[in-house]
Amino acid sequence: MNKAELIAVIAEKASVSKKQAEDMFETLLSTITDTLVQGGEITISGFGAFSAKQRAGRTGVNPQNPSEKIQIAAVTVPKFKAGKALKDALKAVKVA
Repeated sequence: MNKAELIAVIAEKASVSKKQAEDMFETLLSTITDTLVQGGEITISGFGAFSAKQRAGRTGVNPQNPSEKIQIAAVTVPKFKAGKALKDALKAVKVA
């Protein structure tokens, strides 16, 4: 499912226009992004938690020249931890 399909489903289930659903979706994404940028965490009970994690710098290898070592800088990355209800829902899915 892509963004447009998700917005269409939200519009249908919430009985609102696609434009209103798109505005709600964009507001949700910007709120999550802004909170993570400020160092906060978003927890949605039963679904999961979004947070930002600092990944330490390290020494890597240049893939074009494996004998050359390169320094990879530290970076902040997004992290998602699934909640119990989401994990349980996925466990219930039978693999075909």
